[in-house]
Amino acid sequence: MITVEVNPPFIKLEQFLKLCGAADTGGIAKNVIAGGEVLVDGEICTMRGKKLKGGEKVCFDGQTYLCKVKV
Repeated sequence: MITVEVNPPFIKLEQFLKLCGAADTGGIAKNVIAGGEVLVDGEICTMRGKKLKGGEKVCFDGQTYLCKVKV
């Protein structure tokens, strides 16, 4: 699991995928989210604007990322 720190109070799922390097571009992030390829806390998430507020586990392409809010 890779921990990725984000600035409070939240980050959108598509931005998170770009930040952690799982998606090279915003377009790729939007496509994989819309295609049901991304899990948030074990459930498929197709909302690219989903707000991650810290503590969520995002799974994509065989890798798990933990969203951690900077303190």
